[in-house]
Amino acid sequence: MESIAVGLKQDVAIENLSMRERLLAFYELTKPRITFLIVLMAVAGFILGSRGQIDFILLGHTVVGISLLCSGVSTLNQYIERTIDAVMRRTETRPLPAGKLSPTQALLFGVGLCFAAEIYMTVLINPLTAAFGISVIVGYVLLYTPLKTRTSLSTIIGAIPGAMPPLMGWTAATNELHISALVLFLIQFFWQFPHFLAIAWMYREDYAKAGIKMLPVVEDDGSITARQMVLYTLTLIPVSLLPTLMGLSGLVYFFSALILGLIFLYSSLRVARTKSRQEARHLMLVSVLYLPVLFVLMIVNRQ
Repeated sequence: MESIAVGLKQDVAIENLSMRERLLAFYELTKPRITFLIVLMAVAGFILGSRGQIDFILLGHTVVGISLLCSGVSTLNQYIERTIDAVMRRTETRPLPAGKLSPTQALLFGVGLCFAAEIYMTVLINPLTAAFGISVIVGYVLLYTPLKTRTSLSTIIGAIPGAMPPLMGWTAATNELHISALVLFLIQFFWQFPHFLAIAWMYREDYAKAGIKMLPVVEDDGSITARQMVLYTLTLIPVSLLPTLMGLSGLVYFFSALILGLIFLYSSLRVARTKSRQEARHLMLVSVLYLPVLFVLMIVNRQ
């Protein structure tokens, strides 16, 4: 009876929404801030892959294609996790648990965006980039999202599609997969672990209530989480220096990346030592600044 009452309440809320409120709810489903960061990483990959003169028309198509893809994946993620989101304080106001949109609306919107993204990238960018887009949909929506409530190893699985944006930006510009693109992939791949572990540490009570089995939830004292934060940050430092060693960027980038990496490592060590929510929040903020600054420096000092 309670679930029926909730459903009726949501139906009433949906009916009472104005057109503007409804459009804003659809917009919120796309996670615009995350989409912006992902598109920024794809643009960085495109510019670095271009080497010579940048094709701004193709770059514009890349921005549109990646935006559609990310928006669709984010929407489908929220469709699948709508019941989980409803029991967590940090997500209970999202469009679906708040009753602003129906699950069917979200499903159709997400599928439509993903379908449009794949058609757009195949026709106006290249089939290789579109193929990587399919891998993102499969990896994030069909594998990572349902596995979050089953195993803490889901973080590793989710990090693969999560690291695709700069690689897809590179393939959009070049229509080929190069070792330099794989380096960009690895930078974002290793960056994700301290970033998401910090978030999971901050909200581990919420995650536990929702049954999300991230590492900070399934272990008691946080010792393994702390070690992994430090280990992945340590791994990230030498990987972030590879663009200079491969001739992609210059010495200014090299020493800047080293300094940024040490700051990132210091923040990880503070979380490992104190295991406090405050330090985890600080690490999360450092990580959010680290990635775009690193890629901007790589572009500015590109060879």
